[in-house]
Amino acid sequence: MGVAIEQLMEEHAAIERMLGVLDAVCRRLENGQAVEPAHLDEIVAFFRGFADECHHEKEETVLFPALERAGIPREGGPLGVMMHEHDQMRGYLSGLATAVERLRAGEVGAAMSLARNAGHYASTLRLHMDKENSALFRMAEMRLGPAQEQQLAERFEAIESEKIGPGRHEELHALLDRLEANYLPGTA
Repeated sequence: MGVAIEQLMEEHAAIERMLGVLDAVCRRLENGQAVEPAHLDEIVAFFRGFADECHHEKEETVLFPALERAGIPREGGPLGVMMHEHDQMRGYLSGLATAVERLRAGEVGAAMSLARNAGHYASTLRLHMDKENSALFRMAEMRLGPAQEQQLAERFEAIESEKIGPGRHEELHALLDRLEANYLPGTA
């Protein structure tokens, strides 16, 4: 497997870990336990910065166009489905961020809204990553040669540097480690 696809799969693993944190936070809220509002903001920031602005950006601007050039259709094909799911997840993430604000303001029902949006986001994202890991990335491996894979990896690095900034990827991983230690002790 090429380095670019391996990088995307490693990012999926990190995203899955944060989904585990989100699940634990939602369980606490559903049980009437307090959750630090700053942690909720950080979880949303992780998904926006790491999953969307970094990971999905790499797929949408680099991987998907390369696959389209290699003959995998966007319209009516797997790439169009992936793009649609990215848009769905952005909507759920926006709903999650709004629910965090409502929770902070003490609104009745905000915790339920947060849990509902988190559930939709998590289930959609998990199914999406599974499709990419089991099908789309295999298609990429079959259709893209080593030189194309290297170009993808180089462009991925440029996205990290230009879009989210130097060192931000590492900061988001450190945030993940800290929140995971707080909400899922013993897993880190």
